[in-house]
Amino acid sequence: MIVEQIWTGNAYRNFNYLIACPETGDALAIDPLDFRKCLAAADDRGWTISQVLNTHEHGDHTGGNKGMVKATGAKIIAHKNAKNRIPNVDRGVGAGDVIKVGNTVELECLDTPGHTMCHICLLSHTDQPGLFSGDTLFNAGAGNCHNGGHPAELFETFEKQLNTLGDNTLVYPGHDYLLNNLAFTLDREPDNKVAQRMIRDYENQDPADALVTSMAQERDINTFFRLQSPTVVAKLAEEFPELGDNPDPRAVFLKLRELRNSW
Repeated sequence: MIVEQIWTGNAYRNFNYLIACPETGDALAIDPLDFRKCLAAADDRGWTISQVLNTHEHGDHTGGNKGMVKATGAKIIAHKNAKNRIPNVDRGVGAGDVIKVGNTVELECLDTPGHTMCHICLLSHTDQPGLFSGDTLFNAGAGNCHNGGHPAELFETFEKQLNTLGDNTLVYPGHDYLLNNLAFTLDREPDNKVAQRMIRDYENQDPADALVTSMAQERDINTFFRLQSPTVVAKLAEEFPELGDNPDPRAVFLKLRELRNSW
């Protein structure tokens, strides 16, 4: 599996992705908002884009569909319940469905509600797994739930699906929010040495050559995986005394998501 991360350079800081089979040059485009950049990258690599996967229905993820299909004839894939929200979906998918790219690439669909209720993440079946996480999981952060989502569902997605992934799984999100998310981590957990070091190391990062984190790193730097950190819990209890001294992880997650909304 070959992964090409494409930096759009837009105001929303979107990443688009091409996933290609090294044997055949067949490629899948994930959320190709800047379809022209995606087409140029595929042409440069000698790839043929035959499929488009939309992780969810928001316009900054589906807005390139029409141009991509017009240029390539690619088939559009999305969550099976998003067919009325995304025009011209050719294949609706759900949990456990597999998307094949060429002869060598298999991507498992994870049904990951929270940011929206029709959100798909893709997990590669490779020696080095990759999670294409859309707006569910960001590097050092979690998606918001403002436009059709629900924080309780997002917690369930984190707890029952994302938290079960292996440490070596690489995380490919839909946006570059790394520095803001690290700053939030340090606001909640100022003694987090790993986050302190990372925010220094990547403060001048060029998003066109972005850091790709692993799940092991996420467990160290992402507040939404650090629900039992004594510092995180203690600081939350100062602001929300009703949580008590030993709150359950769900309550911690929901309060963190609430704080992040206005942070």
